[in-house]
Amino acid sequence: MTQGKNTLNPVEILAHLSWSENEDLEFKSAKGGIPRALWETYSAMANTQGGVILLGVKDDGSVHGIDDIEKIKKQFWDSINNRQVVNANLLSNADLQIVKHPHGDLIAIRIPRADRRERPVYVGENPLTGTYRRDYEGDYHCTEREARRMLADSSEESADSCILEKFAIADLDLKSLHQYRNRLASRHPSHPWLADDDIGLLKKLNGWRECRKSGIEGLTVAGLLMFGREETIREAIPQYQIDFRERLSLDPAIRWTDRLTQDGTWPGNLYEFYHRVIQRLAADLKLPFELDRDMMRKGESIVHVAIREALVNSLIHADYQGQGGIVIEKYPDRFEFSNPGSLLISFDQILEGGVSECRNKSLQLMFTMIGAAERAGSGIDKIKAGWNSQHWRLPIVKERMHPDRVIWTLPMVSLIPDESLIKLKIKFGDKFSKFQKVELQALVTADIEGCVDNARMRQFTGLHAADITKILQGLVAQGALQQDGQGRWTQYLLPPDIDSLHLSGHSLHSGPDSLHLSGHSLHSGPDSLQVGEIPRDVWNQLKNIASPACKSKHLNYKEMEGVILNICKDYWLTRRQIAELINRNHEGILTRFLTPMVEHGRLELLYPDKPNRVDQAYRAARISP
Repeated sequence: MTQGKNTLNPVEILAHLSWSENEDLEFKSAKGGIPRALWETYSAMANTQGGVILLGVKDDGSVHGIDDIEKIKKQFWDSINNRQVVNANLLSNADLQIVKHPHGDLIAIRIPRADRRERPVYVGENPLTGTYRRDYEGDYHCTEREARRMLADSSEESADSCILEKFAIADLDLKSLHQYRNRLASRHPSHPWLADDDIGLLKKLNGWRECRKSGIEGLTVAGLLMFGREETIREAIPQYQIDFRERLSLDPAIRWTDRLTQDGTWPGNLYEFYHRVIQRLAADLKLPFELDRDMMRKGESIVHVAIREALVNSLIHADYQGQGGIVIEKYPDRFEFSNPGSLLISFDQILEGGVSECRNKSLQLMFTMIGAAERAGSGIDKIKAGWNSQHWRLPIVKERMHPDRVIWTLPMVSLIPDESLIKLKIKFGDKFSKFQKVELQALVTADIEGCVDNARMRQFTGLHAADITKILQGLVAQGALQQDGQGRWTQYLLPPDIDSLHLSGHSLHSGPDSLHLSGHSLHSGPDSLQVGEIPRDVWNQLKNIASPACKSKHLNYKEMEGVILNICKDYWLTRRQIAELINRNHEGILTRFLTPMVEHGRLELLYPDKPNRVDQAYRAARISP
């Protein structure tokens, strides 16, 4: 946004309020009163990560102010407490503040993230039609399915405690249940639950339940997930999917070096999945580790505990009615744990630790009883402790939408690697010695992880978000970082080492590592180009190919996938280039299209060993999936 003489500087405003740029930000004019669209934004922010609404500012950032502050404030408080307008008031008096500006006073309204018990926050009187959320492109109207998932998460009843009518003990893989019993006996030889028969043990584990009100008795969702057979689990839970992928080869033609998924050769339940995957995850760690005769922990290191906690965390927090299933991936330099569903606690609570909201409490009990999970609230702390013990970079947690997913990345990379320091010393010369410790941490993170943002720096430093904003903005002012995006989506990148190539006023240069790449032809012709260097005539051809997406915002998934494959047929393109060609937000297309297309073998990566690089480039896969 260009800063004119009466244009708002959102970073300065939020910093002045001790609120930071990691707060999502929305402008509302409010001329003539509170607009209805404000409540849609209120709902969207409350159901996502919170944010700030500024009244008295046009969409382009120009300020006109509020003429009658007290009138607008009264209208706001009257409306937010009117259940016909919005169902819940999450605000206190401190969440509404007056901001002085030369062109007129503004009203700043801070919207907190709603607790899971308060979601969905909705406009009007029907949660299925009045619920909104916020993504990279602004407020969007939730589908009934999304609203129902929030209603389900708001219940005090655990998602996995539901009784499955007409499912019986015969629907279980009894060998898995008996192995579980043996493992429990190994850990607690005199435990009284061991005296019960199979159904009795399942009852103690909440895998079998009787509803006192209805008299219905039978297997619960947890019992079937933990001990069921693949075919019976799919019958009850059609979305159920579990997948382990080992990706240790740097050869892009080799999609994985080992894989475990449902293929009919094993029971396909969570107990067997955990048992088989935990061994694969720990197999190559150069740390002391020994398995006992029951393949359980014996003398395991704190790193093994962290990996175990991360695996179980994905299994007990997953929304098994969600899309995409559980995906566990092992790379040479990191582990990734991905599960369907949204976070039930805020990012701040994750940072503070000691707080847990479990979606599947019965599964949590089952894993805890055999020593595979720790007490509630300590799992994330143990993951952090394991990584701190090796001075590795802290784990990263991300929440994605369309569909909802939570992704934990555990990088096995030094906190400040020597090679990164050498690279930055060469890049910045004499300026390098003048950077403060926290500034250096920001630069190293931008180098290693491709970008840095406010939330990531808070993980490293524990500083207030507003202080992190000042540090990052200071590095921008020094030319050490470049800002990309606004509000909660703001990222900072290291500046390129060579001049960017501009076409039609847009920089097509991808980032600091745009060097000639031996072995990678970036187009189908005889000459190798640098990433981002697309000849003008070719760029125009790609624009023509992408025109269906530019002309319509309503392409279905298959149509959009086809456009992306066509423009990436002969060229490596970065996500920003693809976003520009199809006229979409680059973060949105990464989540909704690029990442799934890579996972399904439709696209291939220029840097397969570092898929999260900001300057990652994509090309239509040369090998059929």
